[in-house]
Amino acid sequence: MLDYQAILEEIHESLKKVENTGEVASYIPELANVPKDKFGIHLHLITGENYSVGDASEKLSIQSISKVLSLAKAFQLVGNDLLERVDVEPSGHPFNQLSLLELEDGIPRNPLINSGAIVIADILLSHLKNPKEDFLNFVRELAHDETISYSEKVAESERLTGFNNYAAANLLKAYGNLHNDVEDVLEFYFHQCSIMMDCRQLTNAFFVFANRGKCLKHIQHLTASQVKRINAIMLTCGFYDEAGEFAFEVGLPGKSGVGGGIVALLPHCFTIATWAPALNPKGNSYLGMQALEQFTTKTKLSIF
Repeated sequence: MLDYQAILEEIHESLKKVENTGEVASYIPELANVPKDKFGIHLHLITGENYSVGDASEKLSIQSISKVLSLAKAFQLVGNDLLERVDVEPSGHPFNQLSLLELEDGIPRNPLINSGAIVIADILLSHLKNPKEDFLNFVRELAHDETISYSEKVAESERLTGFNNYAAANLLKAYGNLHNDVEDVLEFYFHQCSIMMDCRQLTNAFFVFANRGKCLKHIQHLTASQVKRINAIMLTCGFYDEAGEFAFEVGLPGKSGVGGGIVALLPHCFTIATWAPALNPKGNSYLGMQALEQFTTKTKLSIF
């Protein structure tokens, strides 16, 4: 029997001694205020046990991690029809790259880069009666936690500086792949990215992807087939142009965000989340990537 608490503490202690060469995301001003030395890990086993270390109970801006949750909601609403508007191929490019969008006639490479997530936001806007409220309720249902909420400060900070996202949305609109007003879609998208959660709440929300579409309370939210597809997209596209490296080093489906969070999972076994705000040059958490590599190495638990 593995001593998970001891393993997390060992990883946390060893990485606290590493020189953290990462940088906190500063292009969203509100994120630049987060102390660089924050570092937490939370592990949630499918059997119900939970283990935490460090700053795992502090709230972080989940940012692009939300793209997996919006994708799940879109699958729930329209099924495979969403694949007519967004592809499922790794981009091999940064998350905010626009050149591929032009080359490929306004069809984003996958739903986890910004342009793809903006298309998913457009789908949700078309199908939800009260998009912001309904999406937040969906996330709360998955995590069974009514305290999860948006940060209006972060959403506003993104709105004031999100010029690349405005460019992507207008390009999508030009190709006919955005059905709602650019401003409306982006207002929803910026709020989606501004959701605040701690590491434990992230592992709770992502439990559905480790449990064949059933949440913590065994309510079926997604089909096993949809979960299989979402996990495949996370494995191949969840870390932008570092997705191959994450699969190689860690060997789990997962998703990162520029708030410094990473959540990953092993189907039928566990979900795990790390938070360390300083990012590597690819925009992924510098310590979080190393922590997850150490975790799968020490436990010998990965999909490979």
